Amino acid sequence: MILCCGEALIDMLPRETTLGERAFAPYAGGAVFNTAIALGRLGAPAGFFSGISTDMLGEILAETLEASKVDTRYSLRSARPTTVAFVKLVGGQASYAFYDQGTAGLMLHEDQLPVLPASVGALFFGGISLVNDPAASTYAALQARECGQRVTMIDPNIRPGFIAGQEAPYRARIEGMIAKADIVKLSDEDLHWLRGAGDLVTLARQILSEGPKIVFITEGAAGARAVTARQNRFIAAQTVVVADTVGAGDTFNAGALCALHEAGALSKARLAAVSDDELDAALTLGTKAAAITVARAGANPPWRREL
Repeated sequence: MILCCGEALIDMLPRETTLGERAFAPYAGGAVFNTAIALGRLGAPAGFFSGISTDMLGEILAETLEASKVDTRYSLRSARPTTVAFVKLVGGQASYAFYDQGTAGLMLHEDQLPVLPASVGALFFGGISLVNDPAASTYAALQARECGQRVTMIDPNIRPGFIAGQEAPYRARIEGMIAKADIVKLSDEDLHWLRGAGDLVTLARQILSEGPKIVFITEGAAGARAVTARQNRFIAAQTVVVADTVGAGDTFNAGALCALHEAGALSKARLAAVSDDELDAALTLGTKAAAITVARAGANPPWRREL
């Protein structure tokens, strides 16, 4: 199983009523939640660990996970409210206003971490769940506990507006988790935010020198890249009419993980010797799946049959 560990929330997406009024419609989302959904729909063995509310919005999250064939046995249900993110779209690009105080997802503590069976072979971390405590430190503790025996992947999915006022501790946490990870995924913007200006491959290899085996870099409409100590593979993105970019990177993560799983490469030993063909397959499935997600509104990853 690939266990996705992080936030589940409701994205309130802008819509217009039949009377022409501006409105918001609720969609299940969250970066890590989206990756779990996409993994389940692509046919990979997926699970989800987070705090999920028992309120009406939390029920939407739980039902969406189960409908997408994601194992929810590790999720912790509570009566705390669900995190809500209001989304603003400008030219298809999303910005967010988060409401997260005292929520089921945020109030997650280290003593609530699950005991994982051997069937959990990989863990995925990322998103806004790595910003605020207690949840952020809880996820970091889970990675630290498991990284010696299981593959871990991180996609920080950096939201500068959400981390305002706490950049220093956030950077320290992310850098520590990157160093412990086997796979790191960053957008080109995230990579520059972390490492400054410079050539993408050069910056990615700086990260590789700290411990990871693969750095995936998504480059927007251009495509995606996989960099290892000896390889630099690139796959161009498919051309589509973009509805919005919500969930695009999350879907890419799922495609890449799914392809590595199907190749039998999702282990520490195999990742250290991953082939060009395996990297190309991961990039291809990731970009194909993401292309379908951006072509329709909201984070709505494709089922395998749609590919």
